[in-house]
Amino acid sequence: MTNPIKPTIKSEFIALALIISTLAAAVFFYNTLPERIATHWNFAGVADHYGSGKVQAVVFPSLIIGMYLLFLLIPYLDPKKERYEQFNKVYHIFKSIIVALLVTIFMVVGLNGLGYNLPVGVITPALIGVLFIVIGNYLGKIKMNWFVGIKTPWTLSSENVWNKTHRFGGKMFILAGLLMIAEAVLPVSWKLPIFIITIIVLLLGTIGYSYIVFLQEKKKTIIN
Repeated sequence: MTNPIKPTIKSEFIALALIISTLAAAVFFYNTLPERIATHWNFAGVADHYGSGKVQAVVFPSLIIGMYLLFLLIPYLDPKKERYEQFNKVYHIFKSIIVALLVTIFMVVGLNGLGYNLPVGVITPALIGVLFIVIGNYLGKIKMNWFVGIKTPWTLSSENVWNKTHRFGGKMFILAGLLMIAEAVLPVSWKLPIFIITIIVLLLGTIGYSYIVFLQEKKKTIIN
């Protein structure tokens, strides 16, 4: 079977280097983390859940590797696998940035477990903000498929609706990313409301826009 995403040393280098670094860190954390470490923080950056250091050193890297393998597998499962060749580079960028995000979170959790007290309440929204901005910058280049992108009944029914929605959605993701980065330095009382508003606007904005474009296209078809 032809590989629709054509992995190369260049395309896989960043993700594989991050995974190798993660495995090295996992061995270090497994041998040095205390039995009980913080594994989750609230919007104020205060730890509110704890777990085993050794378990985190095993589970988190497994999740990262699983996510990487899923990215490699998805194009094979997609009925529209031939479309991946048209946004091959973008797909590899998405894969690398998501792996990088997970690796960074793993490192933050591990270093906090060792007592470094990194500002999770600042780092996490900032990282998500950067992720959203990267996604937004490339979203308009994704071609119609069943797994990657903004999938609504209307984007999946029309190439034109798909393309317009993804160009619009790219701008929405960049705006959401900037708001997430701003949230990182806002007062604690603002963090949760800003996060909720950002997600709601992002979801309703992109979904609503795809429906509006679909209706406009349908109206033109009826007129013609």
